[in-house]
Amino acid sequence: MPLPYTVVRIYTSEEARYDGKPLSQAIVNFVHGLKISARCLVSKAAAGCYENGEIATFGVEVLSYNMPLEITVIMPSREKDAVLPALERMAEDGIMTVEEKEVRWHKSRKQLIPRQVKVRDIMTTGPVSVPESAPAGDIIKILSGEPGFHSIPITGPDGRPAGIVTQGDLLRRAGMPLRLGLLTDLAAHHLKALEETLSGLSAKDLMSSPPVTANEEENLSAAVETMLRHSLKRLPVVDKEGRLTGMVSRLDVFKTILDKAPDWQSLKRSEVILSNVKTVREAMRQDTPVLPQNAPVWDAVKLIETTDIKRVAVVGGDGKLLGLISDSVLLNAFSEHKAGLWDYFVSKLSFTAAGRRNKEFLRALRAKTTGEIMRTDIISLHEDDPIDEAVKLMVAKRLKRVPVLDKYGVFKGMLTRDSILRAGAAK
Repeated sequence: MPLPYTVVRIYTSEEARYDGKPLSQAIVNFVHGLKISARCLVSKAAAGCYENGEIATFGVEVLSYNMPLEITVIMPSREKDAVLPALERMAEDGIMTVEEKEVRWHKSRKQLIPRQVKVRDIMTTGPVSVPESAPAGDIIKILSGEPGFHSIPITGPDGRPAGIVTQGDLLRRAGMPLRLGLLTDLAAHHLKALEETLSGLSAKDLMSSPPVTANEEENLSAAVETMLRHSLKRLPVVDKEGRLTGMVSRLDVFKTILDKAPDWQSLKRSEVILSNVKTVREAMRQDTPVLPQNAPVWDAVKLIETTDIKRVAVVGGDGKLLGLISDSVLLNAFSEHKAGLWDYFVSKLSFTAAGRRNKEFLRALRAKTTGEIMRTDIISLHEDDPIDEAVKLMVAKRLKRVPVLDKYGVFKGMLTRDSILRAGAAK
């Protein structure tokens, strides 16, 4: 069935301006910002003349200037009432025509990561950094005191990144028993003790070097590929001289996807045929550990330790998701046994061995099942949901991992920030 479309053509020149910018650039930006199912094309003529007597040519004997431009916008006819008045206002020089067309089909390839976006467009500028000589305690204070801080770049005397300290570096090199968020929740005096233990170390002793960086002028897609290749969640950003100018994280990428991408649902309503549509099923990880609700708690702990997802799904006999268990859930469930928890994390012993030192803690573990401590207020996704809708949910709720269910509520896997980027970057 033919689709009613409207074609707008504006015949103007290179010198035409709107709000201080070339008119062609202003119209392209305007149409792009509408996030509707419209395409815009700017064509530059080889020669032409104007009604005021000017002639533009590429002839060798005449210097070419002010070449004619044709700006074409094609859109579903139902969008024209919102577009035409704006174009009339913007075009102060030229001729505008409007035609009604019957379109046989409109196809578009779905792109998760916009190709035109540069790293400098989305990076966080003026990042917090410390010199190589900074005491290790300063790093602990910064990372534990600022919400959302998970790493800090280390700079040399020339302002170039010499390394980076992440929570992983603190776990490996500083002997930190668990991530800072849990360490602070477990007991503030443990954090203070860690600072004292590290008093003789500097940032240089803890950092990973040389750091993996992104150049501020490279495409965002290239930076995402670097993140995935090195299994990193964020990158220091440098200028052409190699000096630190910013930081870019996975969350920055997701916010950009929401900001720059069109309204895909609106495109579908306009009967645009979308290709390369990726669903949650294609991006989710299927290696999330699963336990029944009557399993001992220590089974969940062992599984959390051995997987990078750091989650265990609790399911019923029919496979339906009942709840989730994470390290923070464990901390809340056994908050009255902080001594036993601390002994477990610090000694890196099994729960059984840790329990021998703290028999009350061991009794508590034996008395609890996964169903008793699991978190049940769960936000989930359907396996057929589009990835961009999943990104919208995860950014709005600041989620790093979301369980995926089928139409019957059966647990199928876990969608993570990393798995989304891998699906979006796949060629």
